[in-house]
Amino acid sequence: MSTATLPPAGDWIRGISIRQPWATAIAAGAKPIENRPQHWPWRGWLLLHASLQTDRPALRLPLVAHAIRGRDLPTGAVIGVARLTGCHQDPDGAPPCGSWSEPGQWHLELADVQELALPIPARGRLGPWKPGEDLVAQVLQQLLDFRP
Repeated sequence: MSTATLPPAGDWIRGISIRQPWATAIAAGAKPIENRPQHWPWRGWLLLHASLQTDRPALRLPLVAHAIRGRDLPTGAVIGVARLTGCHQDPDGAPPCGSWSEPGQWHLELADVQELALPIPARGRLGPWKPGEDLVAQVLQQLLDFRP
């Protein structure tokens, strides 16, 4: 796919930085919810960026261990893309919306996840961030059938 057919990267895609092993669980297609402390107004495509930090206690959670079994846990790299379709909180006292949701957090609803074959080294940021054209072009080189 030619990037010339797409609007500038900052107009249609954002980045999200996520600690490992959570980032790999999402890229593997096992974790459709990402927990955040505040609402995200952005809807659309996200670069899945594995931050430099690893949540070591999470590696011992059975749900996580099953999702990431046999996978590398790269850090400081874009490892996939996903479409952010919604953001919600569970009502007070209601059961969690899914096995990956944390009470009191905003739940980013992720769909159409595509994992990259090769991680792309990149710097992430807190909150939704605008990726540069070069980074988006490198991602698209690995996702030949991708259509935003």
